[in-house]
This record gives sequence, structure tokens and C-alpha cells, in this order.
Amino acid sequence: MLLTLDTLLIEHNVTRAAERLNLSQPSVSVQLGKLREILGDPLLLPGPRGMLPTARANQLREPLRHALEALEHAIMPASPFTPETATHTWRVSATDYMDVTVLLPMLQGLYRAAPHTRLAVLDMVPVQIARQLEHGEIDLAFHTRHDSPLHLHQRLLFKEHYVLVGRVGHPQLHSKLTLAQFCALGHVLVSPDGGGFYGVTDTVLAALGLSRHVVLSVPHFLFATTVLANTDLVSVLPSRLVRDNPQLQMIEPPIEVPGFEMAMLWHERSHRDPAHQWLREFMVRSLL
Repeated sequence: MLLTLDTLLIEHNVTRAAERLNLSQPSVSVQLGKLREILGDPLLLPGPRGMLPTARANQLREPLRHALEALEHAIMPASPFTPETATHTWRVSATDYMDVTVLLPMLQGLYRAAPHTRLAVLDMVPVQIARQLEHGEIDLAFHTRHDSPLHLHQRLLFKEHYVLVGRVGHPQLHSKLTLAQFCALGHVLVSPDGGGFYGVTDTVLAALGLSRHVVLSVPHFLFATTVLANTDLVSVLPSRLVRDNPQLQMIEPPIEVPGFEMAMLWHERSHRDPAHQWLREFMVRSLL
């Protein structure tokens, strides 16, 4: 009805307004009657050359036009995303492992493709991922696939496996390492929750009636790699974290430790946004 009123205020004629709106003249007359009742004003009065707007109608003219233009802009299809001119600030949630394996490979390309955008990396707290995505506090999160909230959109980025890692030249790190030698080594365990001395490797060993010598528990992967590069300690770590580190060497452990799948997560609220779609595809391509 507001669109009808806007057209009537332009045409000052019910017949021409009906033609412009692709409606019948009686339909437009009925809508005008309802508008008069709602607004408590005749709005348009008969005149010698069409209909004349009342003072109330003239007061409504500009605010009504602006409101309809704003509504039209709000519901029109989203414009294509142009990375060369975009000024978005992206916000993603990741651990230090994901910083190295997911974000680092795409950074240089991102700033070439979208030079005016910015990226904020937040510490990933698993229990907060769903809420942060739902409220728009972050655009993307990276998490192991099997632990991801089921109602979120997700895309597999890669499959990861574990390797045994130590410094280059480590005297005991060789490909023929026995299970007994493996267990006797001094191990570093990454415990994201802090203070843990038992992980997936220990679960596998326990099933064999064995245990290893874990002497250090740290909360971050990058600190663990620094410790390994400067001591004779070893650690069972995801391969992508260390494969390009010249200070470290890696071998297959003498037991099979189950790996994991890394996924990118996002909420339905941004699923169809062109800018968000571009970022997701860019990250996937950067890992190929």
C-alpha cells in the first residue's frame, strides 16, 4: 500500500497509477481507501486536472520515497564481491597449529588478491565456536572435523597424520626405532587444555599394555617445536606442523596413531554472502 501511495503521489491519477503498478483501477482505489483510514487523512482530493495531495500527503512524500528506496536496497540481490577494492576485516578462530598449517599458506596470496582487507586471528576456544559464529563475532573457525558442532556448515580442508619429531641430528631418532626405544625416550605432550600428560598416543600404547615417558606438557604446538629444536626430547606431532621446519626431523612412529581431519566451519547467517563465499574458496585453493 505504501508503494501504491508513492505512485499516486507521483501520478496524481488513479488510472495512471494503476497502469504503472500493473494493477486494476479498483484495486488501487481500494488501497487508497485503506491508506486514508490507516493514516486518518484523505491524502488525495479531486482537482480540476487530477488529484491534489493534502498537506499530510506532501509531508509524507520525501520520507516515504527514502524509506522505499532503503527497503528496495535492503532486499535486492547482493552485489558481486570484488576483492581488488574490498575493505573487509575478516575474523577467524584458530589454534597455533592452524595458524601454521591453514592461515600461513594463504596470507601472501590473500593480500595480493584483496590488498585492502584485514585479517584478525583469535585464539580458538572449542566451546565458544558455535556462539561466536552465530553472533557474527568471527567469520570462520578451524577445528577437527569429528569434534565440530553438527549444525554448522563445514568443509574438509585436509587429512592429517602423526609423526615422531625431534631435532636434526638427534642421536636416537632413526627409522628402525623399536617400540621399547620409543617408550623410553623423553616425550613432550601438547595439552591445549593445559597440564595433561595423556593423549591419543598414550591411548594406543595403553591398549598394548605399554606407556611412554612424558616429561613435559605444554599448551601450544609452537612452544613444543621450539623445545624439540633445542633439546633431545621428542614428540608425536601432526606432520604438517613440522614438515617445513629445517631444525626438525620426523620419522614414522613404531605404532599407528590415528590422525584427524581438519575442517573449516561457518554459520548459516553468512553461508550465501558473496564476500564470505569468496574467502572460503580462496582458503581452500590456497591449500591445494
